[in-house]
Amino acid sequence: QVQLVESGGGLVRTGDSVRLSCAASGRTFSNYVMGWFRRAPGKEREFVAGIDRFGMRTSYADSVKGQFTISRDNAKDTVYLQMNSLKPEDTAVYYCAARYCTSIYCDLQGGKYDYWGQGTQVTVSS
Repeated sequence: QVQLVESGGGLVRTGDSVRLSCAASGRTFSNYVMGWFRRAPGKEREFVAGIDRFGMRTSYADSVKGQFTISRDNAKDTVYLQMNSLKPEDTAVYYCAARYCTSIYCDLQGGKYDYWGQGTQVTVSS
């Protein structure tokens, strides 16, 4: 298992950039695909971005391509989500998630994520 703790959320203004961090602990970090999800008010949780075990492949929801960037630093057991040009519709609780996978190929979007952080609120004001 792995424990995940997000940080970096808060109240920001339209056009701001924010970098969320997710610190992992408990197991070998490189054995986990990492992802970010979000739940906006009144909407279902949705996939935002995923990254493979070594940061070689990434996947993004169409809604955030070119706007958000996921990255990881395995030396720090941390995954990041860089969010640029924030808009009010980006307001949501953002969750870090992990999926155990030791294959040379792991699905970044359609696979089941087993471990979740507590979430961090990002509110984008006009």
